[in-house]
Amino acid sequence: MDLSSPIIHFLLHSLFLVAFICPINSSKIINHQKLNQTLRYEDQFNKLNETLKSHFQPINKFAVKAIQSLEGDIIDCVLIHKQPAFNHPLLKGHKLWNPPKKSKGHKQITNLSDSIQSWSLSGEFCPEGTIPIRRRKDKFFERKDISQRHYHATAIVEGGFTGAKANINIWTPSVEKKDEFSAAKIWIISQSFSENIEVGWQVFPGKYGDNKTRFFVYWTADGYNQTGCYNLECPGFIQTNPEIYLERAIDQTSTYNSNQYGWSLRIEKDTDSGHWWLGYGEGHILGYWPSNLFKELKGEAHLVQFGGEVLDINPSGYHTATSMGSGHFAEEGFGKAAYFNNNQVKVSSNVWIDPPEPKYSVDHPKCYNLESWFSSDAGFHFYYGGPGRNGNCLYGYL
Repeated sequence: MDLSSPIIHFLLHSLFLVAFICPINSSKIINHQKLNQTLRYEDQFNKLNETLKSHFQPINKFAVKAIQSLEGDIIDCVLIHKQPAFNHPLLKGHKLWNPPKKSKGHKQITNLSDSIQSWSLSGEFCPEGTIPIRRRKDKFFERKDISQRHYHATAIVEGGFTGAKANINIWTPSVEKKDEFSAAKIWIISQSFSENIEVGWQVFPGKYGDNKTRFFVYWTADGYNQTGCYNLECPGFIQTNPEIYLERAIDQTSTYNSNQYGWSLRIEKDTDSGHWWLGYGEGHILGYWPSNLFKELKGEAHLVQFGGEVLDINPSGYHTATSMGSGHFAEEGFGKAAYFNNNQVKVSSNVWIDPPEPKYSVDHPKCYNLESWFSSDAGFHFYYGGPGRNGNCLYGYL
């Protein structure tokens, strides 16, 4: 929730004034009066709470149709020009762009799962001119804990790039606390590290209300401070595809020493418009981040990062037991450890290449680790992950 919103400031300020305009004199008031005063404050808070909820309700008032998915999600079919992105002041009057032409591939990515969701198997579809948006039923307050720590096991490529793509193995890692998450994703990062675009999968119970693996995107233009958000929760990302909805629970996830699933994802800058497009599978496009959202990313990305991330909300005590990837270490290999393969970056000449001189970031190798390889069929690839807290990994660190 954006606490900087003028509406929120007004509501919170009003509640604050109520508490001080009508103070309680503890020396003169009797118990039942205290109780009544408390109940009045509680009632005022509940009214404020409901007001805030209504302010952050999904934009289903623009929906022309609602669909119940097989997993229990409610999908609102929203007019494409009424999606949240167009509420951004920088996108006023923005016209939808067509997807860019395919760039030349140095190594074509073999798609593992062309269709990452089957919500339309019921025979219901969003009408032409609309996009599907998952109706929000998760909490509207999002936890911001100053003691939280993010742990990574990632491969990093530095240079000037205009795209990144990979096949991402899909799992359902265990998450210890509901306000923690485990994710696998691709990052596009600016020179100052303040502008980021992210795409991948995550398990985040406190956000989505369950322990399912869900498809997500994220962006920020000021280092996760005041700008940016997940999925379509705020103005920014423009969805153009009517067949996929963000936050969708992924139908098939990998099983230890058994069936393996994944999909190919790519983020690619269109040199004509400057927009960053999100693609999946064999040539499918989901939408784009308009160039107007950014300053540095109007040009090339300074870093590309691939890998896993875990949010630990209490690193000053025991390390979280939230797992990364499959929950098993990289050395266990295929079918047991999670992986990224056919990782590539796009250079200014509009060509995809294998990552030149990748570096690695593993914050807590006794909890999560990474091992990289190169082969003719899988290109540059790596295994990563781990169980989190274990006999060799007991404590977090600041």
